[in-house]
Amino acid sequence: MRKRTHTFSNSSVDYYFDADFSHLEKLVSKEQSVVITDEHIFDKHKRKFKGWNTIVLKPGEAYKVQQTIDMVIDQLIAFGADRKTTLIGVGGGVITDMTGYVAGIYMRGIKCGFVPTSVLAMVDASIGGKNGIDVGLYKNMVGLIRQPQFLLYDHSFLKTLPKEEWQNGFAEIIKHACIKDVAMFELLQQNTLAGFKRDPKLLSNLIQRNALIKTKVVVNDEFEQGDRKLLNFGHTLGHAIENMYELSHGQAISIGMTYAAMMSAQIKGFTGAESVIALLAKYGLPTFADFDKKKAFKTLQMDKKKNAQGINYILLQKIGKGVIQPLSFLELETILKQF
Repeated sequence: MRKRTHTFSNSSVDYYFDADFSHLEKLVSKEQSVVITDEHIFDKHKRKFKGWNTIVLKPGEAYKVQQTIDMVIDQLIAFGADRKTTLIGVGGGVITDMTGYVAGIYMRGIKCGFVPTSVLAMVDASIGGKNGIDVGLYKNMVGLIRQPQFLLYDHSFLKTLPKEEWQNGFAEIIKHACIKDVAMFELLQQNTLAGFKRDPKLLSNLIQRNALIKTKVVVNDEFEQGDRKLLNFGHTLGHAIENMYELSHGQAISIGMTYAAMMSAQIKGFTGAESVIALLAKYGLPTFADFDKKKAFKTLQMDKKKNAQGINYILLQKIGKGVIQPLSFLELETILKQF
């Protein structure tokens, strides 16, 4: 196990890499903790949850809504949870998003920690303190930024992860490579998803490398005034179509990155669009897609990152260097119609 501590504006977060779930007992008291997980994870790892106060939710983005939050709060009250209680989100991005959100609002704020169980959660969703829920088609419309106490990485959870969830996670890994790490982009080109799954050390290093890329960006810009916006590469269009078509997060973001790469070629003279699209396809992710551009644009206009005139779109100057490009809604609508 490797421990690293990173300091954010108002708190420090302990990262426990290559850890075991059993280490959780050394971080928190079972009696003063409540675990939040979903049915898939609970059913496949029941032994790990023995002795823990546990709330088990329906799995999937469709349940990342206020109704679920109200139900969780009712169960916390039934458990007698108070201001000394720690919530522990054990799951993918949906679970960590909701756990962090509940922890931020229950009794005006209690402690929480995360045990990410998917590649996506390990490299992206559980990191950075963004917590929230969806409202209709609008992703993460309600939420807050609040850091967990700790992140515990137990790779044994990945053994039961379906192939499509591996692909989901690699969408965010490719995103990090595109905006911040050309050497990692080349590493991904040289390897395959099957190769990473076969080699625990290679996978562990990749997960830690990505976790630290995102952490460094967030530490420097926790409340998204500058560089943290780069982490939205592929997400502006991706979020607009994700709930429209019930796509997985990775699928939606991959499509978003495809069109962002094409826009980068048109607007910034980016020469690596074909390489980005080929890498996404290599890891089993969708690229070009037939979607309702008019409806997507309407949803996109409600994006949290918008202002009155337009939106900051994340494009690529070159592989490994993302840039923030202000676009008016008129410009964006014109560009989208071309594809």
